[in-house]
Amino acid sequence: MDNQTPWLIFLELLGIAESTNRNGQLLDEKGKFYPLVFQPYRRMMLRNILYNNQIMPYILDKFPDDSRAWREWETWMKENARGIVERDFSYIAKRFTSFEEFTKLIAMLRSATVESESNRRWSSRFLFPFGEECLYEDVRVTNKGTPSREYINFGRTGELLYLMLCRSTSADQLKPHLAGVVTSKNPWNALVAQLQHGKHDYTDPKGRSFLPYKAHSAFDLLGEDILHVFDLKLPRFDAYPHITLLSALHIMLYQLTVAHEVTGTDRPIMVCEIVAPRKTLVRELSIQSFQANSQLSERAITAFIDVIPKSDQWQNATMTTDAYPRCKELLNHEVAWPRDDSDYAGPPDPDSLIKSLRQRAMNKHRQNAGNVHRSYGRSVGLVSKRGTNKLRYAPNDAFLKALILANVQDRLEFKAFLRLLFDRYGIVIGEREAESVMEDTDFDKKVFQANAIRLEQRLSSLGMVKRLSDACAYVLNPYAEASR
Repeated sequence: MDNQTPWLIFLELLGIAESTNRNGQLLDEKGKFYPLVFQPYRRMMLRNILYNNQIMPYILDKFPDDSRAWREWETWMKENARGIVERDFSYIAKRFTSFEEFTKLIAMLRSATVESESNRRWSSRFLFPFGEECLYEDVRVTNKGTPSREYINFGRTGELLYLMLCRSTSADQLKPHLAGVVTSKNPWNALVAQLQHGKHDYTDPKGRSFLPYKAHSAFDLLGEDILHVFDLKLPRFDAYPHITLLSALHIMLYQLTVAHEVTGTDRPIMVCEIVAPRKTLVRELSIQSFQANSQLSERAITAFIDVIPKSDQWQNATMTTDAYPRCKELLNHEVAWPRDDSDYAGPPDPDSLIKSLRQRAMNKHRQNAGNVHRSYGRSVGLVSKRGTNKLRYAPNDAFLKALILANVQDRLEFKAFLRLLFDRYGIVIGEREAESVMEDTDFDKKVFQANAIRLEQRLSSLGMVKRLSDACAYVLNPYAEASR
């Protein structure tokens, strides 16, 4: 989950959206909250042509005769294509005027690979989502040549994101936007369609993700932000980078919010340093708030488990002669562990059982979801080590721009914008917000004023702030006019 990049989360989401739209259930769970079921494409013919086909430049160079080049290529593909039962690529030659034209098209489409710099195997490379023809799931091809679902790049976070959007108050308004994305009719999507043939290779039905809330404020906040970006009607595919960033941000915020609710602690805040030439108090406070938030999910797990042995059911079970089996049954009901004897081989007593649960839960958390705050924070541009050797909240330009597009309809007074970031996300930049959440010993009005001034200067250089007088500056959404 933690190693899934924002773009891969977005692609996984779109694959689910395409499948549910195909079945007439886009963003509509029909009152059935479990399980989520969808049937994505594999598109193995397309993927072999795009990414398991390095022979093309060699054939083009060695066989200038067009008919000979096509024969050589078809023979090579028939011998080397993987994950396909029927290896007949003869349809390709009928759709292109020359092998050279075909070679150039493939090179052009490969340049549209998402995160092309990553060193992924050919079956785990993904096209930019121009439309339905470009959407497919992550697979690995076994030694026997059989494709099967892979969870390295699509770690099911896209399933979580889809469910969050389903249960947001903006679901009905988002539906036509997402439907437009997955059914987009454009030249790029049409070109990709030319590389495919025959019946689409659907996978078996997928999706057993569970989201334990029918509604949550974190879902609503996510839906509102995504909807605001869609409503800007940005040209072509320009909205996608902002939506990918905001989606990953809100998954991170969802984890922090739920952890805060479980632990009963104060609302998590993120003190953001607008990078200064020299070290300031804001930097130290930013490091501290990042570290505190990084520990929040572990504290939530501890708090959740600690409730179990304090419950009346547990206390009553420990007073019986068959305490261990009864406590074991209670744990299985509460946390679905241990499922069988192979899950736990420790001493047959309730205290050892709880101790083992704590250790297993924490180990698994640290290997997976425990890294979401750090990993997603860095990938969206909120968390950085720039200028120091410690991670802290130091937003980059892309992150700031996405927040403006999601929150500023036309223009907004600068101080009101700072307040809005605090109210919606817990982001602290200026002195007013800092003063409301900090102890007097930590608060220094001047350093936070300087921090806010640096933000204004950053946004001004991006063309997103205009100062009308010495006392009044406005944050501008440069795309607002076009959306009207």
